[in-house]
Amino acid sequence: MMDSANIDYESIFQHAPIGMCISQHRVIHACNAALTHMFGYPDGALAGLSFSVLYPSYTEFERTGARIIPIMNEKGSYSDERIMKRADGQLFWCHVSGRALVADDPHAAGIWTFDDLSEKRPVTAALTPREREIAAMLVDGKTSKLIAQQIGLSPRTVEMHRSKLMRKFTASTASELINRLLGVLR
Repeated sequence: MMDSANIDYESIFQHAPIGMCISQHRVIHACNAALTHMFGYPDGALAGLSFSVLYPSYTEFERTGARIIPIMNEKGSYSDERIMKRADGQLFWCHVSGRALVADDPHAAGIWTFDDLSEKRPVTAALTPREREIAAMLVDGKTSKLIAQQIGLSPRTVEMHRSKLMRKFTASTASELINRLLGVLR
């Protein structure tokens, strides 16, 4: 049995098979090589940068930050699948999970993991920032009504965006759209 006093936690963090980082006020404080390589940055280049560089747009960075606050306040953790952006501008699906380290201030400090889903789920259509946001919430199993409540739109507006997504992915039903977003159908 290994003595916990002899565990090299820094080495474990640096060699984890998924991207990991520690954040403070949505700025990357420390991250491992898997994260920098996933996003196409040189080792050490992400430390000190805002998470905004990992998002397709600044608007999506802001909306996501606002959306996770009530969930983190309630649960202390957050998880979703969303489209992120590599250093070269390439968009890809990513599973993101995080835990707040300060109970009453979710953005004060946190630990986050990132898992690249691009091999299983390529980004196959050009989407607007709002379509990416709604697509991520549909993949998460949310209804149009719930999406509308969470992002401050009318259900009709969400339905309009969902309809555009169905056309872009040539899906004739909601379940077909979700399967195409998940990469099950091509």
